[in-house]
Amino acid sequence: MPKALKTPQILLLCDLLVLFRCALCFPSKVTGDLEDCACDVETIDGFNNDQLFPKLQTLLESDYFRFYKVNLNKPCPFWKVQSHCGLKLCAVQPCSPNEVPEGIRSPSHNKVTEANDNQDTCEQEKHLGAVDVSLSNETREALLSWSKHDDEAERFCVVDDEESPDSQYVDLLLNPERYTGYKGPEAWQIWNSIYEENCFKPSTIQRPLIPGLFQSTQTFHLKSQCVEKRAFYRLISGLHASINIHLSARYLLDDSWFQRKWGHNVTEFRQRFDSELTAGEGPKRLRNLYFLYLIELRALAKVLPFFQQPSFRLYTGRPAEDQKHKELLLDILQQARNFPLHFDETSLFTGDEIEGAKLKEDIRLAFLNISRIMDCVGCFKCRLWGKLQTQGLGTALKILFSERQIEALKPKSSGERPSFQLSRQEIVSLLNAFGRISTSIRELKNFRALLAEER
Repeated sequence: MPKALKTPQILLLCDLLVLFRCALCFPSKVTGDLEDCACDVETIDGFNNDQLFPKLQTLLESDYFRFYKVNLNKPCPFWKVQSHCGLKLCAVQPCSPNEVPEGIRSPSHNKVTEANDNQDTCEQEKHLGAVDVSLSNETREALLSWSKHDDEAERFCVVDDEESPDSQYVDLLLNPERYTGYKGPEAWQIWNSIYEENCFKPSTIQRPLIPGLFQSTQTFHLKSQCVEKRAFYRLISGLHASINIHLSARYLLDDSWFQRKWGHNVTEFRQRFDSELTAGEGPKRLRNLYFLYLIELRALAKVLPFFQQPSFRLYTGRPAEDQKHKELLLDILQQARNFPLHFDETSLFTGDEIEGAKLKEDIRLAFLNISRIMDCVGCFKCRLWGKLQTQGLGTALKILFSERQIEALKPKSSGERPSFQLSRQEIVSLLNAFGRISTSIRELKNFRALLAEER
């Protein structure tokens, strides 16, 4: 008969059991300060989950933000894509014309106000005429379009042509981001292409990127990169982490003839973020998610003056609702501005002016290329949310790193309208992309609770 355990042995066994249980709670280890930032995980959790998340969800359910115009039929510019439109979970149901509010469908919905735009055009024409009245119509039109080309030169992502017959409105609430079954070599080709060709990724990072398959001889030395390239890699890694959290949180748990049940899949979440199952990369991915949150939060704080313009409206054709939702938007942006520990974007692209400008352009072109890769996603629903979230992040980068544009947000006189502009497409993607990141932070709290129940 075995001997009874003595009290010290029992205490030691309990301590070991506690350590084992804590090892299962790997997300709780994502704590403390974030690299390259003056912020910590706990501050972001409290700010997002308790203050910003509820208001943001209400805003994104409004008509202005739920309808997104996108072209899902653009061909992949890099390789031949095998469409997965036959998979029922990959399908996207576009809106019929009468489902979209008339104000959104109006040709002038991208304008701050039609009157102000017409006034600016008249002033530009008057200025051009004062310079040289002999200019041909073609030359005058070319000069008037300079501001448009300048804006495109500041963009970090491809923007679909809303006037294209292939562009359609999609109700984001009726086509939520969740597990679709799109996986395997074709899905991983997307991420491998993003990381390998566009991400300034150190050559020593572990590959391939498929969960559970790593080359143990390689290690990850991200700190060897300059702060700008390191930040860019962390943004893409954070976006990747956020998407994986969404798929794990809205996973198809049961698909029978009488029901389709969606919910949290803890096993899937572990596979993507458990330190042991990802060779130590999982917690780093989650920290990069918080870094991405800070970047997009900073962009929202900086762009507040654009939305504060009296002439700006979230126009859907319902004045009372439009005003209420604009007030809610301004409240959210003011809350973002009041966040005490913002990312300092002035720490980027410092030093030699020429080298800094070249590095900024390299990063802009790399992200522009990533946005093109979204047209190579074979699953239409994944393509929809991939395009929206990359465009949202690209818009955030446009806000942060275009000095001329940011300065234009501060008019020098009360009668001068800033030249900085955002299209409705950019506005909708910016807020919805941040909404996805905010949801991911909130879902981490849910997964921590589920993991705690298993202990």
